[in-house]
Amino acid sequence: MPDSDGPKIAVIGAGAIGSLLGGLLARAGEDVTLIGRPAHVNAIRASGLHVDGALGDFVVNVNAAESLDFRPDVALLAVKTQDVELACRQYEAFLQDVRVVTLQNGVRSDDIAASVLPRKNILSGVVIFNAQYLEPGRVTLALGGVLVIGEAFAKNGLRAQGIRALLDKALQTRLSDNIQGAHYTKLLVNNLANGLEAMTGLSIQACMRRASLRHIGAAMLREGYQTVTAAGIRLEPLPGIPLGLLRLIGQAPLALSAAMLSVTVGSLNTLSSTLQSLRRGKPTEIEYLNGEIVRLGLKVRRPTPYNSLVVEVVKEAEASGHFGAPETIARRFAALR
Repeated sequence: MPDSDGPKIAVIGAGAIGSLLGGLLARAGEDVTLIGRPAHVNAIRASGLHVDGALGDFVVNVNAAESLDFRPDVALLAVKTQDVELACRQYEAFLQDVRVVTLQNGVRSDDIAASVLPRKNILSGVVIFNAQYLEPGRVTLALGGVLVIGEAFAKNGLRAQGIRALLDKALQTRLSDNIQGAHYTKLLVNNLANGLEAMTGLSIQACMRRASLRHIGAAMLREGYQTVTAAGIRLEPLPGIPLGLLRLIGQAPLALSAAMLSVTVGSLNTLSSTLQSLRRGKPTEIEYLNGEIVRLGLKVRRPTPYNSLVVEVVKEAEASGHFGAPETIARRFAALR
């Protein structure tokens, strides 16, 4: 049962990430309510939240609702980036004096949330694990990891330490004094997996088995790294993502970068959030992933042809419902050389 003296936690956007974190917090005895889609909510109410994967198989009894109708003490904002503003406006009355932790991919959700809610209440989270939502009432932790959090617009203090301690009950959570740099580090890695998988419909493991896709991945990662550094953004090391390796891949000749990618990510058997969205016929966050490098390139006047083409191809997959054959994708990117 929840600790009656503990904080009331609302998870807004209970998909893969939100359901997993909320479920693990509820399992640890916290008072959690998952806010999600009707089918997911109904399944959880009927038989609990089923979790499997890296932490084993178990069922968590957790509150679930289709909308937020109370004032929580802490809100975990787990909707997709394109839905952040709408969610904040929808629940603005309940979130004015609430600690809100953003959990989106990309680098812009903090600013979007702050356009609606008080800046001082926003903390920022970087998710370093892979969760999958494949059917209502069930989530999979495909690859275990950690959370990294920090104040979005202020220095870390007692409040950030308290949120870290709370989230640590779900998964290992660390504080970062450079949370924006942490977001950009994850963005570069995210763009690789999300972009390749969303264009082809293949896992990153399958993509790394093809030389042409390895080279495309290396080219987009190098382009992203060089664009971020040209903008003067200070990257932050993340668990499992050492900056030295990222720097080497970002600066090495293409063939060497591709070979290093094959070694470092070729064994991963996960599905990116972008591929999961496409398989469910839902809009992706590609504009906030590879599209972020395109926008940054325009700002610093640096061309970003590889990331631009990734966005174009993924949008075609969104519109058509079909993925590109690897050979077709390779021919389109070969024209950029």
